[in-house]
Amino acid sequence: MNPAERLARGLAALGVELPGERREKLLAYLALLYKWNRAYRLTALKEEQALGHHLLDSLAILPFVPAGRLLDAGSGGGAPGIPLAIARPGLAVTLLDSNAKKAAFLRQAAIELELANISVHHGRVEQYHPELGLAAIVARAFAELADFVALTRHLLVKDGVWLAMKGVWPRDEIARLPGTARVEAVHPLAVPGVEGERHLVVMRRAEAE
Repeated sequence: MNPAERLARGLAALGVELPGERREKLLAYLALLYKWNRAYRLTALKEEQALGHHLLDSLAILPFVPAGRLLDAGSGGGAPGIPLAIARPGLAVTLLDSNAKKAAFLRQAAIELELANISVHHGRVEQYHPELGLAAIVARAFAELADFVALTRHLLVKDGVWLAMKGVWPRDEIARLPGTARVEAVHPLAVPGVEGERHLVVMRRAEAE
């Protein structure tokens, strides 16, 4: 089965419908990632794992991503931000990373893939102060939940959501969350081609704030 067929089957399993041009762009993103990976070490995953771990894992959270402005904190090689931007052209996505080489890749990817809905910020998230607040902040393997909330709280609009992508159900991390945030839901995710548990923790500001 070639990558296009694997992607089509994976999207069908997730219940995600995308036109052919967006599927092609997703595969073009993977090719670009591995082209740059030879020099910049953007990911430790083998190429045969990438479709599941970078594309399908990112797109599994699509039903929980609100419209508006989204920040991918600690974007690294661009997942989940780039796949989400490709799948949802109306979503305004900012990719943020403190590593200069990774930020350079993210900028080049946005240019080569012609993703006008992506902007890139090189820097630390706690020092990022955009003019407008964000409807959602997503992170994958970025930090413990309490740190994620503390570092990004100033960026989220009042009714916005934090979307934390995790492996096993993070009960201990949830227990350590500060009173300024509440867990709205923890969604188990079944991601084709990805072994092990995957969960999405959806959090909002505490109602008392």
